[in-house]
Amino acid sequence: MINSSSFIRLPCTPDLTEAGIAYALRSLPYSFDRIGGKPYDRLRRLVAGVAVELAFRRFLSRENIPYDVKGAAPFTEPEKYNVTLGGLNCDIKSFLISHRDQISQIRSDRSVILNAPALVPSEHQSLDGYSDHDLYLFAFLAGLIAASQDDLKRATQTGQPHYLIHVMPDAWRKPSKWNPLGRLVLKSESDAELLAEISGQDQGRGFMTRTVNLPPQKRILVNDPFFSISTVHVRNLPSARLGIHCASFPEAHIIPPLEWGNIWVYGMDILLAGFITRGEFRQRAKPVPLNARVFQYEHTKTRNNAVPISELKPLDELLTRVREWDRKNHPVNDQ
Repeated sequence: MINSSSFIRLPCTPDLTEAGIAYALRSLPYSFDRIGGKPYDRLRRLVAGVAVELAFRRFLSRENIPYDVKGAAPFTEPEKYNVTLGGLNCDIKSFLISHRDQISQIRSDRSVILNAPALVPSEHQSLDGYSDHDLYLFAFLAGLIAASQDDLKRATQTGQPHYLIHVMPDAWRKPSKWNPLGRLVLKSESDAELLAEISGQDQGRGFMTRTVNLPPQKRILVNDPFFSISTVHVRNLPSARLGIHCASFPEAHIIPPLEWGNIWVYGMDILLAGFITRGEFRQRAKPVPLNARVFQYEHTKTRNNAVPISELKPLDELLTRVREWDRKNHPVNDQ
């Protein structure tokens, strides 16, 4: 079993957040929003999850721990994880902790995490392609968010980074018929010039973007061959509405000035807590009902199973196993 001294702390640098945002934007055409869920909350969690996975890979490389990265399709199969350790799939379950009081608590006393549940959504345990020997690894990212307009204003005034997007409706990002959208028409009602980046897919469902300068009160035409549009990104919060129209939809989509979400995660620390095999987890886990209040969430959005974090195994033990496995399977020829 573990204690707080066995946690591994990793820095959460801005480039990890940038990589998480790039992944999140590309994943949108394949994602779905749970009833009552907010897409920006989910996207921030996804950004944090990617940041944790990349930080973990950096840690493994720095410590000369052998690992593999599978060439899976990460966007169409978001539950297929890429890292393998010692020949085993490693499914990283990470949790974004963004409340200031919890962050202060964790930074002053890591042992509070020991009482948190190691959550796995029930639906994940029935995924094909895994064995009982495969691994769950649990991690926590402590990082602030600037989701409200007041928080965003403070972040911009103090020179903090931000990434503002508007997620388009399903009809735009997941059209029922895969046809070109046709020429796009954009118009900004803001008094100042606006720089907007449109993200979507081309005919082959590849990711594509187009950056457009929008002068005040002027229609701008975009002829790029978009087949879907997932998001519109702006560098600064618009003071008025922005409209986007194409021949495929009878009405323009209007974005009010308050319908932009900041998906930047202001990461501080990443704590790798511990691991457990899928088989051990299945045998020992207890159900966590929908809407339960737990350390990580005010209300769980799905049914989960969980064991206490305190009952996981320390990562040093896993890293030792991986080194031994590598020596047996890749012996060094001294001759």
